[in-house]
Amino acid sequence: MSDHIAVVGAGIAGLATAVAIQQSGRDVVVLDDRDGASTGYAITLWPNALAACDALGVGDEVRAASARVEAGTMRWHDGRVLREPPSGQFTEAVGEPVAVTDRNQLLAILADRLAPGTVRYGARVSNVRDGLHGTSVELADGQSLTAAAVIGADGVGSLVAQYLNGPLAFRYAGYTAWRGIADVPIPDELAGLTVGPGVEFGHLPLSGGRTYWFAAERSMEAQRAHDGEIEYLAKKFGEWADPIPRLLSQSRESSVLRGDIYDRGRLRRVTGGRVVLVGDAAHPMRPHLGQGGCQSLEDAVVLSAAVSERSSLPSAFREYARRRKSRTRTVVNRSRQIGNATFARPAALGGLLTRASARIPAAVFWRQLRNIAGYNASDLTVHP
Repeated sequence: MSDHIAVVGAGIAGLATAVAIQQSGRDVVVLDDRDGASTGYAITLWPNALAACDALGVGDEVRAASARVEAGTMRWHDGRVLREPPSGQFTEAVGEPVAVTDRNQLLAILADRLAPGTVRYGARVSNVRDGLHGTSVELADGQSLTAAAVIGADGVGSLVAQYLNGPLAFRYAGYTAWRGIADVPIPDELAGLTVGPGVEFGHLPLSGGRTYWFAAERSMEAQRAHDGEIEYLAKKFGEWADPIPRLLSQSRESSVLRGDIYDRGRLRRVTGGRVVLVGDAAHPMRPHLGQGGCQSLEDAVVLSAAVSERSSLPSAFREYARRRKSRTRTVVNRSRQIGNATFARPAALGGLLTRASARIPAAVFWRQLRNIAGYNASDLTVHP
């Protein structure tokens, strides 16, 4: 049986896990069905993710490639401030500002830490096997690769998750979301989230004089704007407060990605034998806490630690699953709660709940934020 650990998927979860496992002294091969590293948008890396990057040895490089943002202001769509944390309080609460970086930049930083030839693009996995005689992955071109273990980092529709659990169940959450990049900067004081009844629009500085933005609204499933997403959004948000109309006017249609939001049913297993899941394959979540990629980075650190501590891979995988269960479930559930409140029916109720959330006591707000964003996955004695 090969001593290599096979990682299926070369996104953030896959590459971060490969870096962590390789740094622990084990051989890794990463298999991805795409032709190359994914194109992408931006990603917000909260302090918990930056702590994971430090554990992976890439923290300083990631920070240098990122725009840094303190907790942003929440505004009503007409510009009225709903919540504006005092300057410096965010860093005091969770340790450092958020880093906003290009997803491709993060992937490149991670990939550069891997040994040459670790990642095999154009390798589509069609099946996984784990039996008495070892673990293997079968590729669509007919090849079969034996491995010491298989780590599924292949996203929400994960083939590896299906191997462990059977068919995956999805439910439409009732709203759709857009992401885009505007070729114009915004000042730090305008960073944050602007909301209306059943609608939201976020905007964060990005390096190179650009701005990363995201929006969401209730919608029928699988809808698309006939005249283009930018034109639709410009009409939808045309009367909203600055910087939103300005950002949309400086965004290209090709820079906009629209996707419906889904919940995936909870898995029975995230590990079995020599097979284990990380990232969205293990625990997809709605985007409202900006924690999807952050939790993937945490997974990589905790899984690598468990592998280093335990004498067998099945035992290490079980320990990893135990350590991550409560943490990821908390983040998944909290993200869902925020989405359900923001996009509640009727829209006026969603607006009311959103405005009410901005009025929670400061101590409660900071405690909730600290529990999510101030976590250090490498501190396993404090967070077992």
